[in-house]
Amino acid sequence: MVVSIAPYCLSFSQQTCNSNYISKHIALSKYRRDIRRGCLRRPQILPSTLGDAVGLRVFVLSDLHTDYTENMEWVKCLPTVRYKNDVLIVAGDVAETYKNFIVTMSLLKDRFEHVLYVPGNHDLWCRHEGEIYLDSHQKLKKLLDTCRGLGVQTSPMVLDGLGIIPLFSWYHESFDREEEITSIHVLPLEMACKDFKACKWSKELSNGDISLALYFDAMNEKNQSVIKEIQNTCNQIITFSHFVPRQELCPEKRMLFYPKLPKIIGSDCLEFRIRSIHGVEGSPSACHVFGHTHFCWDSVLHGIRYVQAPLAYPRERKRRMNGGDKWLPFCIYSHGKFSDRLSPCYWSDYYSTNPRTPHNTQLAPWVARFYNQT
Repeated sequence: MVVSIAPYCLSFSQQTCNSNYISKHIALSKYRRDIRRGCLRRPQILPSTLGDAVGLRVFVLSDLHTDYTENMEWVKCLPTVRYKNDVLIVAGDVAETYKNFIVTMSLLKDRFEHVLYVPGNHDLWCRHEGEIYLDSHQKLKKLLDTCRGLGVQTSPMVLDGLGIIPLFSWYHESFDREEEITSIHVLPLEMACKDFKACKWSKELSNGDISLALYFDAMNEKNQSVIKEIQNTCNQIITFSHFVPRQELCPEKRMLFYPKLPKIIGSDCLEFRIRSIHGVEGSPSACHVFGHTHFCWDSVLHGIRYVQAPLAYPRERKRRMNGGDKWLPFCIYSHGKFSDRLSPCYWSDYYSTNPRTPHNTQLAPWVARFYNQT
């Protein structure tokens, strides 16, 4: 996810504060006070307790962005033996260049027995490879062909009774239904979001309407018979996408340095497809993994557990935006059961105790300071 605005990560203020401010044991009043001040020093997230269990283990990871040297080194430093019998779900944004994409996916496939992948927006950028790919359609085909050659799965599969279903998706502006922030001037989407120039689509497809979201959603139709079989035979199912299926999985606009962010993150047809698989009411055995916004997230909404475990950018990790990287990749499933919730998981923790108030357009203190508001 790239938005041309700084400070970049669309997170809390960078002020240094006591590292004990967030923990599941702190008083809620203190947590709320620190949120209002934008003064949170994020402690290390603990790895899943299932990470050392036996049996089928499924790990999740998104937004690797290995065009950054530090991120590529992180991938290279993953143990070469520990995950040999395990599954890794990669929820998009591996790398912008094809060279880094194939190196990254090769490294991951060397370390995990099974790797599953869906493309993210950065994967389909053509700005440095325009002479190689005519457009993002051609690059998408190249990436999927490469995955097949490496043994990386981009189609649904069943492992030890667990169904895993990749879902192709893209965002659309109408996904955002919450009240606009009008008290500040922010860059238009075409200037702030690099997808508008870095991706190259055929004339009938546009980032400005729902056409791209429908185009990518239609790619899932070819897997419908397999999905139906998974629904009939598997008691537990993990679906995954790069983009966000519900607006509640992103902080409110007043909390964001770029309040237009919700317009370029998610898709209604993605959530509809997820519900068609897991059921309208969901179930304790339903889980969806996503990426894109770089916010660590773990919450249950209407019966489905939604999880984001991003590596994100080096500068975001240096600010401990998501509690470091020692907990990644995150073990979401092992030996027949799902893991406990990520903890601490900052924004989803916040919304687990604070109701969402999208009608409130008063800027959060850290956003107001950024825009020189009082």
